[in-house]
Amino acid sequence: MPECSLDRRQFLAGSAAAALSTFSYESARGYQANDTLNVACLGTGGRSRKLVPKLASVPNVRIAAVCDVYDKHLEMGLGMADPNAIREDTDYRKLLDRKDIDAVLIAAPDHWHVPMTVDACNAGKDVYVEKPLTHTLSEGAAVIAAQNDNQKIVQVGTQQRNMPHLKEAKEILKSGELGDIHKVYMSWNRNSARWQKPDYGIQPNEVRWKQFLGNAPDQPFDEYRLRNWRWFWDFGGGIFTDLMVHWMDTAYWMLDMDNPTSAMSIGDQFAAMDLWETPDTVQTLLHYPKDKLQAHFEGTFVNHQNRACLIIMGREASLYCDRGRYEVRPERGSKVEARKRVDGKRDILGLDFYDEVDGALYHLQEWVACVRSREKPSCPAEEGVRSAAAAHMANHSVRTGKVANWSELNG
Repeated sequence: MPECSLDRRQFLAGSAAAALSTFSYESARGYQANDTLNVACLGTGGRSRKLVPKLASVPNVRIAAVCDVYDKHLEMGLGMADPNAIREDTDYRKLLDRKDIDAVLIAAPDHWHVPMTVDACNAGKDVYVEKPLTHTLSEGAAVIAAQNDNQKIVQVGTQQRNMPHLKEAKEILKSGELGDIHKVYMSWNRNSARWQKPDYGIQPNEVRWKQFLGNAPDQPFDEYRLRNWRWFWDFGGGIFTDLMVHWMDTAYWMLDMDNPTSAMSIGDQFAAMDLWETPDTVQTLLHYPKDKLQAHFEGTFVNHQNRACLIIMGREASLYCDRGRYEVRPERGSKVEARKRVDGKRDILGLDFYDEVDGALYHLQEWVACVRSREKPSCPAEEGVRSAAAAHMANHSVRTGKVANWSELNG
């Protein structure tokens, strides 16, 4: 299938209608621009509730159903949906069985991403699924097969592929003016003051805990794990899968890199001891000998130096990227012109989000357009699997204290 993408002019128009106006093709399902797309939201926690209003703003998209295992989140999600939306608090598969549901938005914990995506594709639904797509290396083949065998449109939520300034930055890389590239630097650093376990007041009877666990090992109800699942191995993968994946995906998209042959990582709990299982401070070195390239990522929750950024380092110049700007930074003696594009108006490098650059909206718009046209979106399952795999290798090295080798883990 050809790749489905929206050009920069359409994005900058700032209108969902403009973003979809060029897609009037009739799809295999018969969706046209004026057909209502009925979407079910599987998981209505914090991330979902940021995505739902954006998706609902796209013309002729209806939030037709919501599903969650926690009563409070379910009711909050229902309040953002269509007034006649279906409320499902027991089993998301009941929504997949409905003929009046066309597609799903998956924003459940990481360990549910592949099971839900596979089930949705097998049920004939198109899928928007949050990153990381996979929770383990072994899940990749199944989710790619479910997408392709059922000819479904799957978009993984690494939204930087649809940020207009980063699409322009990619064109700079394609021009070759940076010279030979041998090193990629990535960071996502924060400084959190929340290192005490709060009392959320969540009662066990408000949560379908066994359903939350899914394929995770059985364990007693824990409200902290319910709310902070990213930092526990059974449900998430810590900083590497939560944050590094964004820049890893951007680097793969811009440079078309192969999978790493090895990863060497360190991780520590300097502040999260007795709270998290995953480290609060990590670094990894990734080796890409076929691409003649090394990649380094650092992430921490105890200092925000460098914040969140990607730097692609060439012999003639470096390309700095964050979620609000890019900068071309020439090497000494280089003839490359120094320049930048700033879309995020706050004069702070490396913020997690800039109000002026709504990558999630752009990414959702592209997904809806591709559902209608049946063209491949910019981040299908294959790309989501690839980006997550590097994070899983980094975590394997942290947890074993050894170098993680691709050939051994994927043999």
